[in-house]
Amino acid sequence: MSAAALRAAQIVGSLAVAAAIVAIAIVVVMGQLGTTSVAELEAAEERREQRIEREQELLERRQELLEERRER
Repeated sequence: MSAAALRAAQIVGSLAVAAAIVAIAIVVVMGQLGTTSVAELEAAEERREQRIEREQELLERRQELLEERRER
């Protein structure tokens, strides 16, 4: 084989290895992230926000009750 043919074979081999690395990286990242859709992520965020609001309301109500008891 000529030097040019060896170089071309080396380049093709390097590109194949690079493509395999990219494919493996995609599989790993998708495996970690899962198949969660944007809608599912938004729904989860909405539920968190609602939970936080309920907790804040409960805290405020408890503080009001404590203040009422102190005034008595």
